[in-house]
Amino acid sequence: MFFEIPTTRPVTPLLDQLDDPKQLRTLPTDQLTELANELRHFLLYSVGQTGGHFGAGLGVVELTVALHYCLNTPDDHLVWDVGHQSYPHKILTGRREALLTIRKKDGLAPFPRQSESPYDAFGTGHSSTSISAALGMALADKLQNIDSHTVAVIGDGAMTAGMAFEALNHAAHTGSNLLVILNDNDMSISHNEGGLATYLAKNLKDNMGETTAALFEALDFNYSGPIDGHDLPTLITALQHSLDQAGPQFLHITTLKGKGFSPAEKDPVGYHAIAKIEPIDKPKAKGKPTFANIFGQWATDKAEQDPRLTAITPAMREGSGLVEFSQKYPERFFDVAIAEQHAVTLAAGMAFRNMKPVVAIYSTFLQRAYDQLIHDVLIQNLDVLFCIDRAGLVGEDGATHAGCYDISYLRCIPEMVVITPSDEQELLNLLETGYQYQGPAAIRYPRGSGTGQQTQPATPITLGSAREIRRGNSGVAVLNFGPLLSQAEALAEDMDLSIIDMRFVKPLDQQIILTLLADHHTLITLEDHAIQGGAGSAVSEYLHSINSQVHLISLGIADRWIEHATRQEQLAECGLDTEGLRQVIRPLLWPQG
Repeated sequence: MFFEIPTTRPVTPLLDQLDDPKQLRTLPTDQLTELANELRHFLLYSVGQTGGHFGAGLGVVELTVALHYCLNTPDDHLVWDVGHQSYPHKILTGRREALLTIRKKDGLAPFPRQSESPYDAFGTGHSSTSISAALGMALADKLQNIDSHTVAVIGDGAMTAGMAFEALNHAAHTGSNLLVILNDNDMSISHNEGGLATYLAKNLKDNMGETTAALFEALDFNYSGPIDGHDLPTLITALQHSLDQAGPQFLHITTLKGKGFSPAEKDPVGYHAIAKIEPIDKPKAKGKPTFANIFGQWATDKAEQDPRLTAITPAMREGSGLVEFSQKYPERFFDVAIAEQHAVTLAAGMAFRNMKPVVAIYSTFLQRAYDQLIHDVLIQNLDVLFCIDRAGLVGEDGATHAGCYDISYLRCIPEMVVITPSDEQELLNLLETGYQYQGPAAIRYPRGSGTGQQTQPATPITLGSAREIRRGNSGVAVLNFGPLLSQAEALAEDMDLSIIDMRFVKPLDQQIILTLLADHHTLITLEDHAIQGGAGSAVSEYLHSINSQVHLISLGIADRWIEHATRQEQLAECGLDTEGLRQVIRPLLWPQG
């Protein structure tokens, strides 16, 4: 058992010999427990140095060792669901020392990535995709007469998503040689919610899995378990038995999230992910409230005023800032687990019955419920407010979690209002505006904190109205959509720019754009979002509709994936920091340099 995160590299003589799972498979079984101990020790050290996902990896150390011992990876296919379980896997597959670069610019990806290693059978940044992907691999190999094993490791809440059961249902129909391993740790990021989690926990306690076996055997899986996922000899025996059987197999293991590190075992929610360990003598920066904090406090305060308000989140209570709300108004708080589609249609049903649902969801996860958004909310013009966190570039989690597409996929839908606050006070004002609007509205805000300004009580504003920050005389105006306003303001005085905080992508403030056309030769749109289909596109469409010849430059995220790095590094890479803006604007003002 470890009680502190080591700050110096631990001595790991057995682990250091292994640069390939083939070497692991040559070890005698009586050395595997020691290897697991060294692996856990190194994992503690490395994540302490880099920050990142923590508890899930500690919980699958023994399973990772056993899988690579029993499988012939990479010829056999190993798919990790909720890819933050994969840190031990990366260590054992030739990336041990490189793990110290994980989530850093040009370093290892935070999730499995096929282009990074042949041992990463499938990229998994979002949850609940593993069984579908693994089944596809198993069927493809069968069609090509390739003899291989395919294993999906699902857990950390991923079994709560409907997609997992869709894949289980189909797998039984195909009769494929597929092994599904349920890593049952009673957790997602928070504690698991819903009937399945309760069912598994109750039946484990009451009858050691007999009823659970009936559930999965009803789907034509051969069920084994539950077994202790930290008992290596038992794990290896069970894996070998399952791999020797034909047809769909289901192995149920129980693990402890944060296993082996005492603080994480006691607080698996708090240790789901950690920041890197800073030197003791380094002064700690004073924390500023995040946009999520501000949203959560607004929602809690608003619920006191309006008994119609309900809050819905798909397993993101902590990340969305809704802990206080859930404690103060438990009867109006609904964590639906990892089930984004259900979250959106649940909100639609509530809106039909005269409640005012607020759906707190990350931009990257709202993508998973697009049909429900259109079919169940928008076509019926229901009164639902979507509070979209982690919009724009999100930093170290990289492309799988970037919220760079929501403006494009929202503004094309009839009836949808799309709101882009620039700072904390604007977030409060526009939350109030979106809440008072009678119809579907979405307000997007970034990960982390803003300027740190002191906020005043929320004041609603006129729907679709921009605000003029500065009127300059250079003939160049910046139309800002969202949290990059400060970058433009930093250049405003020296370059004598006009700065408009647009606030709404839809409805667009056309009147303020018309006033700019009289004395501006260039408009620059600025957004933390993909250029194609984004806010700049909305301005371009309007200018085209009135046959304007004004020069328009749209600044945002180019048509490519932006890889993991800090958010500031990503903004610089996209030319969206102050220096990047300067490089665009300077030639407009001083063409000769």
